[in-house]
Amino acid sequence: MDAIRWQETSLALLDQTKLPTQEVWEDYTDYRKVADAIRRLVVRGAPAIGIAAAYAVCLAAMELRDLDTHSFRQEMDKAIKALAASRPTAVNLFWALDRMKLTLSAAGGTPEAIPVLVQEAEAIHREDIAMNRKIGQYGAELVPEGARILTHCNAGAIATGGYGTALGVVRAAHSAGRVSMVYCDETRPLLQGARLTAWELVKDGIPATLITDSMAASLMAQGKIDMVFLGCDRMARNGDFANKIGTYGLAVLASYHAIPFYTVLPSSTIDMSIPDGSHIVIEERAPSEVTHFAGVQTAPDGVGVYNPAFDVTPHQLLTGIVTERGVIHPPFEERMAALFE
Repeated sequence: MDAIRWQETSLALLDQTKLPTQEVWEDYTDYRKVADAIRRLVVRGAPAIGIAAAYAVCLAAMELRDLDTHSFRQEMDKAIKALAASRPTAVNLFWALDRMKLTLSAAGGTPEAIPVLVQEAEAIHREDIAMNRKIGQYGAELVPEGARILTHCNAGAIATGGYGTALGVVRAAHSAGRVSMVYCDETRPLLQGARLTAWELVKDGIPATLITDSMAASLMAQGKIDMVFLGCDRMARNGDFANKIGTYGLAVLASYHAIPFYTVLPSSTIDMSIPDGSHIVIEERAPSEVTHFAGVQTAPDGVGVYNPAFDVTPHQLLTGIVTERGVIHPPFEERMAALFE
């Protein structure tokens, strides 16, 4: 299962805004339209955003290949800045663009660098899939037989290069026969859990039950949740992390009910340049995402709307961090510094 395909001179993206009722692939040859696709959540999920942006840099270079060297460098810098401005929270976007920028510079900063840029973007894509599979292996070791797992938003194959982070753990644990049920929070206001995670699980034949966000506490109180696995869009070096809005509330609930709570991420999502979660920029999205549902207005005109896309969960509420280099337990800052130095 995938959502990103490089086609030599174009980029194909599975339009995630149309799932689960339609599976529509769109082709892109213009990096500006890829930036817009990232903004509109056609492609979403921190690792997938980074991969799509890397390929978009290749598209920009192909478009600008007939310019003189000075103009080419200027316009490529503008293209990379435009892609970086598409979404502010997911660190993988900036990590991938920095990597592409360094590759361009090392290759001379000329149109002759295009094949090298493509190779680098493809490497970013391949590496992400390999990391996801390692993450799945490490995470599956945490899952007991007959586990009932709660997840939030979508950290699956379509949010990454393929396979998934949090859902990569679920896939690996299910293959080992350890998963009894996966409960998917619907994830308001854009329903990534209902539209995307439930869709992935059903397609893969993994037992899944959809719940509204407000039902998680009740299930925990009834003893029906054994552990929580979810994704991450940016992590500070102390272990504080940003994920889809509602994650912080689930962490508090899991702590109260003594339920293991894990975030799952590739090391590229850890931002060692920031000390804690207060330095993470939180994206605020359009009020219409809250005031309307499937294009139908559900709130009165004139009401104020607060619509942050993410919240920050303090590291004290984490049981562990699952990465491609293993599972990190507290104290997080000390152990991440040792692991990723």
